[in-house]
Amino acid sequence: MIQIEASHCDLPVEIQHSALLHLLANSLVLSHTTPYLSCYDILNLAATSRAFRFLVYQTPQVFRRLELSNVRTAQFDIDGIDRGGESWRNNQVDENLTEDDFYSGPLRGIFSSLRRADILRDVQILSLDGLSVTAELIHDILIDPAFSVRILSIRGAKNLNERKLRGALQYACRESRAPDTPRLKGLYVFGPRDSVSVLSPGSSGSSTTSGGASPASDVASSWNTRSQKALSESLVEEPEAWYARSGEQFPRRISSEWAPTLAACDGIIAFDSVLCAGPRHLNSPAWGSVSLDALNAAGSPASANVPLYAVATHSLLEGCAGCGSAPEGWTVWGEYAVTYQQDPFERRTTTSNSADIGRFPLLAPPPMHSANLRAAMCPTGQQLKPRPYSASSLKHSKARFIPRCSDCLLDRYCKGCRRWWCEACYVGPFALTGHDEVMSPNNSTVSEPHPSPNGEGVSTSRGVKIWCGFCDRGACRLQVEAEQE
Repeated sequence: MIQIEASHCDLPVEIQHSALLHLLANSLVLSHTTPYLSCYDILNLAATSRAFRFLVYQTPQVFRRLELSNVRTAQFDIDGIDRGGESWRNNQVDENLTEDDFYSGPLRGIFSSLRRADILRDVQILSLDGLSVTAELIHDILIDPAFSVRILSIRGAKNLNERKLRGALQYACRESRAPDTPRLKGLYVFGPRDSVSVLSPGSSGSSTTSGGASPASDVASSWNTRSQKALSESLVEEPEAWYARSGEQFPRRISSEWAPTLAACDGIIAFDSVLCAGPRHLNSPAWGSVSLDALNAAGSPASANVPLYAVATHSLLEGCAGCGSAPEGWTVWGEYAVTYQQDPFERRTTTSNSADIGRFPLLAPPPMHSANLRAAMCPTGQQLKPRPYSASSLKHSKARFIPRCSDCLLDRYCKGCRRWWCEACYVGPFALTGHDEVMSPNNSTVSEPHPSPNGEGVSTSRGVKIWCGFCDRGACRLQVEAEQE
C-alpha cells in the first residue's frame, strides 16, 4: 500500500487534497484501498469535500466489503432482560418490542441508514462477527431483495438461535425456491473470530482534528497506521485451516443437527466446514465399500451409532498409515467433481460448476477484494481456477486434505502423533474372530490377549492400533500411561 507522509509535508492543503483525490479516482486503487479502512474512516473521507463525497457514494466498490464488528454503534452491551425488566424499560421506549427487535435493534438501525443512503445494495461481503445477530435478521438477509450479500460471516455471534437459523437456511434452499435465489453463497458460522480490531468511534458521528491538521492529513495518517497494522498481523497468522493445519479445526463443539442443513444446502450455500466423506456416511463416494456391521462390531460402543450425515471437524493432511490414502479419496483443490445428467433424448451431459459449493470449505478470513466464492475457498499459493494439465499446475504441489468427523476417527486416530488408519486397513480394536483372536490390518488373526478397559495389553497386541486415543508408539504410549495414573 502507498505510504503518504502527512506529518512533514510542506505542500498546501489544496494540493494535498487534489493529489489524494486524483489517486483515489483510479478505480483500481480505490477498490484495493477501501477494504482496509473502517466505515468510520470512509465516511470521514467523504465528509472532507463534495468531490470526495461524490467519489465515495457513487463508486459501488467502496462498500462492497462491509465489516461492522469494529463499529461501536453495532455493539449490544445491554444485560439480560430477566432482571425485573429494568434494562428493558431503561433502554427501550416501546414495551411491545419482540425479542428479535430487541436483540437485533443496533444492526437493523445501521441497515436502515445504509438503505436510505442507497449503500446497502452495494454490500456483497458482510462481517457481523461477535455482534448481536438473530435468526430473523439472517432470514431477512436471505430473502429481502434490498440485500445483495453473497458472503456473510457471523462467527461468534451473540443471541443467535441456531435452530431457527438452520430452519431459515433450509427454507431458503428448498427445491421450490425462486430462480437465482438465495443470493447468499457463503456463510462463515463455525470457526473462531478473526483478531479483534480496535473499535471505531462510530457512535459519535463527528470527526475531530488535532493541532489544526487538515482532514486530508488525518486520513493519510490513518492509512499509514492501518497499513502497518495489517502488515504486522499478516506476519503472525496461524497456519491456514484445513490445508495447512492438521487435526481439529474448531475450538467449540458443532451440533450434530447442522449436518442435515449442510446436506440441504449442498451446491447452493458453502460453509466454513464440509460434510464428512467417511465411508459410513450416505454422502460418501465410498458408501458401501466397507461393511458397516463389521465396523460397528469391531469398534467401541461409542462408535456404534454414526449418523447418516456429519459435519467434518478434523483435517487429515497425511493419508492412512497403512495405505497412504482413504476409501473416499482426497479433497484436492483444482480437481472438479464431475456429475452426469441426461437430456430428454437420454444423452449424457456433464456439469461440474456447482459441485464445488459444499465440497471445499470457506477459508478465513473472508476475501478482501472479491465477492467471488472461489476466492473465499482458494488455498494460499494456489490458482483460483487451475487447469489440470497446465505448466503452472504441474510445477506447484496441489493443496489437499481429508475431512473427517470425530465419529469416523474414533478408535483409529492418534491424538499424539496424529497418525490414523482408514476403515479398509483397520476394522477396529474389538475385531475378534474367536475368544482371544484379534483381527489384524491384513485380515489375518493372531492369538493375543484382548486389551482390557484399563489399558492392559496395548503394547503386546499387534491388532490394536489405537487405545485411549493414542497409538502404541513410545511417546504416545507414555501419554496413555500418564492418563491412566
